[in-house]
Amino acid sequence: MMKGIMEKRLVVRLNSGKVSACCLLMAWLCGVLILPTRAADTSNSGGIPAGVPAQKGQLPANPSGYVADDIYKLRVGDTISFQILEDRDQPRSLMVTDSGELNLPYVGRVPVVDKTCKELAAQLKSLLEKEYYYRATVIVSLDVANKVLGRVYIWGQVKSQGPVDLGVGENLTAGKAILKAGGFADFANKSKVKLVRGGSESASKKIMELNMTEILEGGQTEKDVILKPDDSIIVSSRLINF
Repeated sequence: MMKGIMEKRLVVRLNSGKVSACCLLMAWLCGVLILPTRAADTSNSGGIPAGVPAQKGQLPANPSGYVADDIYKLRVGDTISFQILEDRDQPRSLMVTDSGELNLPYVGRVPVVDKTCKELAAQLKSLLEKEYYYRATVIVSLDVANKVLGRVYIWGQVKSQGPVDLGVGENLTAGKAILKAGGFADFANKSKVKLVRGGSESASKKIMELNMTEILEGGQTEKDVILKPDDSIIVSSRLINF
């Protein structure tokens, strides 16, 4: 019996790599070859052995290839992708509301306008780790940038009052905005068009008076003004209508 065992060479692999003296002696007597194996290589990210595909639910500490954008600043109407890796959920698509906020899981409404995706991800990570997570890996990326930079508003003697979209990179002037609004109404005072710029307080407001007769009819386009978001154009009525 012992002879049969000795003739049949067995291979025993021990993960620990440590063998007691007794086991070595028995192995020598029985002709057993003991081959300790080295520990699995976990030098790559996430503690997953090299060469072994990640199983479902296993996520690396840092997603490969992901770099948060630190240049583009978020604006109203932008659509972003939001994900917390520890939740193992699919990314959520969220839009920046007219108030400049995002309604986010756990933390609620957060102002995001003029923040980069990198800045927002860092802020959300800090908020989440205060109360909800021991560690939160937050990914924020821009899905769709809003092509509209903002709006300007036209009131008074024009054919179509109300907001006019101001596109990204568009040099929209007061004269062009009036044309977008359908042009002047019959009783418009073209020579005294007001452009109001600034905040709600009178001290921060700036009021400019534009002679649209010279600009639009006289060709003096150098006197026109490039508009900014939230500018208002007010076209008053002539005192004498004929």
